[in-house]
Amino acid sequence: MQMYIFFLLGLLAYPSKMLPIIPKALIIVLFLTFIARPLVITLFLKPFGCSFKQIGVVSWAGLRGASSIVFSITATVNATNLENDIFHIVFFIVLISISMQGSLLPLVSKKLNMIDETSDVRKTFTDYQQENDIQFIRVKVHENQKWCNKMLRDLDIPPQTLIVTVERGGKTIIPNGTTTIEANDVLILTAPPFKDTKNMEMSEIEISHDHDWIDKPIKELNLPTDTLIVMIKRHGLTIVPNGDTIVQLNDVLVLETIEVLV
Repeated sequence: MQMYIFFLLGLLAYPSKMLPIIPKALIIVLFLTFIARPLVITLFLKPFGCSFKQIGVVSWAGLRGASSIVFSITATVNATNLENDIFHIVFFIVLISISMQGSLLPLVSKKLNMIDETSDVRKTFTDYQQENDIQFIRVKVHENQKWCNKMLRDLDIPPQTLIVTVERGGKTIIPNGTTTIEANDVLILTAPPFKDTKNMEMSEIEISHDHDWIDKPIKELNLPTDTLIVMIKRHGLTIVPNGDTIVQLNDVLVLETIEVLV
């Protein structure tokens, strides 16, 4: 949508009308950049304990063009004659903000010592999952599970699977073979992604008042040998079930069925 808005801006703007509005637009740019925006950002961020260096970087980040362009278009389509060419003034302000503040943001961040040279936050697990043939899995370890109180090297982990981080008490640990898994640890595992097959079908069953499965544990359900309940959608939550999971009213069960090829 932002691409569409900027494209629309280009269709509506007249370069010939830019020169007359430059003095007024420059005054507004200077006021926004050095007075209004720093003041507002300080009022918003200082109560949360942000330093003036952090406030400086956020203040210099500049305007976001899309919303201001929409407001200016709304103003100009009104039948009322305006004393100033608001549309082209906003157009000029957005261009200056993008070219000046956007281009100088790395330099300003460096001058304010707000760049962490030891950290690289440009990519996350999600980025690599989207770009590469890999899948990340989140597993919480409970006290009665067999992985609890065992070292990583003693765990029976499937082939081509790696525990990449351990989240414990609000901290993130990079594990090694001697790392001991504790109760309530959250493990992030990486593994090759699932490749769908043509003979596998997924279906949903919604549990109503008269359904035979209601209030029964999954292990007591009379399921065919080629069918497995792989997920339960309950009140907006997704549950990975086991044999002791109780089927409740309004649950949506996601079933996997293998089609036998003859």
